[in-house]
Amino acid sequence: MLSSGRTVSSRLLRPVTCLSLRLGSDGRAASSLQKGTQQPRGGKKTAGLTAFGRKDETSSKDMWKRELEKDELRPLYMDFQATTPMDPRVLDAMLPYQVNYYGNPHSRTHAYGWESETAMEKARKQQVADLIGADPREIIFTSGATESNNMAIKGVARFYQAKKRHVITTQTEHKCVLDSCRVLESEGFDVTYLPVQKNGLVDLELLEASIRPDTSLVSVMTVNNEIGVKQPISEIGKICRSKGVFLHTDGAQAIGKIPINVSDWKIDLMSISGHKIYGPKGVGALYVRRRPRVRLEPLQNGGGQERGLRSGTVPTPLAVGLGAACSIAQQELEYDHQRVSMLANRLVQKIMSEIPDVIMNGDPYQRYPGCVNLSFAYVEGESLLMALKDVALSSGSACTSASLEPSYVLRAIGADEDLAHSSIRFGIGRFTTEEEVDYTAEKCIQQVQRLREMSPLWEMVQEGIDLKSIKWTQH
Repeated sequence: MLSSGRTVSSRLLRPVTCLSLRLGSDGRAASSLQKGTQQPRGGKKTAGLTAFGRKDETSSKDMWKRELEKDELRPLYMDFQATTPMDPRVLDAMLPYQVNYYGNPHSRTHAYGWESETAMEKARKQQVADLIGADPREIIFTSGATESNNMAIKGVARFYQAKKRHVITTQTEHKCVLDSCRVLESEGFDVTYLPVQKNGLVDLELLEASIRPDTSLVSVMTVNNEIGVKQPISEIGKICRSKGVFLHTDGAQAIGKIPINVSDWKIDLMSISGHKIYGPKGVGALYVRRRPRVRLEPLQNGGGQERGLRSGTVPTPLAVGLGAACSIAQQELEYDHQRVSMLANRLVQKIMSEIPDVIMNGDPYQRYPGCVNLSFAYVEGESLLMALKDVALSSGSACTSASLEPSYVLRAIGADEDLAHSSIRFGIGRFTTEEEVDYTAEKCIQQVQRLREMSPLWEMVQEGIDLKSIKWTQH
């Protein structure tokens, strides 16, 4: 399955080191020439050049070893919620502004600045704003969704703190939203963390009942990054507007994947990320409504760029890349959604038809289909990830995956701790192929069956023993 011509997702751009990159007479990189210069398995050692030009057998051997490891086939990519590969069309749009049109977009006295400013404003208006139905003056370029979330939550709360010192969010938000709220709590604000239902959706009646006269902001993410649940943002927007409360939504996992109109949904602030929609990393945007006007206190001060809300030179190539990614997403949104839905259904049906005791986390209908979170009972998720080493998967959010604690999102929806530990997130995207889905499903089925055969818990369940009736003792 891991053949050399698999997919565009794994082979768009291969990483190379400066030591190993040499160009041949035909202009091709050294990777195509290595076969002729590689050390024979049973032959003589091949001397190589060190960084200083001296011949050194040991360094040559080590260098070839590293290159051979780099040349090993890479795993299939099935983690599109963590990040997405850049679409080649986005790179094509960016390159001229990396090389030829390098002016500062805020320089008003010469053509270099004008060129960059024109490109930046085109990205703002015709691409980012149009994708979400916004006015271009409402789009603020940032470094990504984390900065946008921090700006929205802290900025609004601090600006209106003289009269309003209450913020509402949910227990399943992205970590940067929850941490921003904790910072506000340390500053004396009151924050309500709403629980979610078993299906991951917010209880609208509880949300409405939680709004107080001193509530300034409600923050609820559009699509959850771990379980793919799609919150009823339009209904939440109506509730917030009727109560005179601003609504912020983290749209990083939703932009370009589902149709969004900030006016129809009555959204006041929305966070956008470039690298979640096949754009460059290090760029995002914050939508800030102008009518009714939303005011926020800036996090950083300086030259007053971006309506004074986000000082600092806007990186033109990254802004152009974000704009191109939004434009492509708008053109291909319907096709991408249908194709991703088909692939997700194929994956889930293949796995669930072969393996018993598999639970899909989150609402089965109100969801973005490209994010599939499955719990495999009686299997440790980390063990399954290691067994599936030729498929790039995740057991939760990339921002908290270093922790061995079970996902706080799964705990919030009431999943048992053992099931939370046994969850795997499958991310399907624009460049995923049917062959990749089939291979992933087959490998998953094979490895789950193997791990269960090794599990005494699975053996006890097969014998009809109720595990919850057992009183475990510690030694």
